[in-house]
Amino acid sequence: MKDYELSILYHPDLETNLDPALAKVKKLIESTGGKIKKEDNDGKKRLAYSINGQDFAVYYFYDLELPAEAPAKISSTLNITDEVLRYLLVRVDERKVKMAARRKEGKEESEVTEEKEA
Repeated sequence: MKDYELSILYHPDLETNLDPALAKVKKLIESTGGKIKKEDNDGKKRLAYSINGQDFAVYYFYDLELPAEAPAKISSTLNITDEVLRYLLVRVDERKVKMAARRKEGKEESEVTEEKEA
């Protein structure tokens, strides 16, 4: 299982009742054998350019763990889903994750040493 990030722009009319669309995507991810590690609703925002005549969209982000065959199935289903204006599914670069973890450890260690010196 590899880590992925999924960004979805939902139709702006769904802002008041986003739950059915979210449930549909969760079911899709889980049916392909994936796991949702983190979800983030960034709210309704203005688009840089109009998509299907819409100037706004509800931005939603997922951190996922997916098996090898799942991204193709998810992409093909999201392409024909009416609630989704656009989506982007990308694999997370493991080197970046490791570097971020090392930097975080380094910052925590430096904070501990500063506290001891003070």
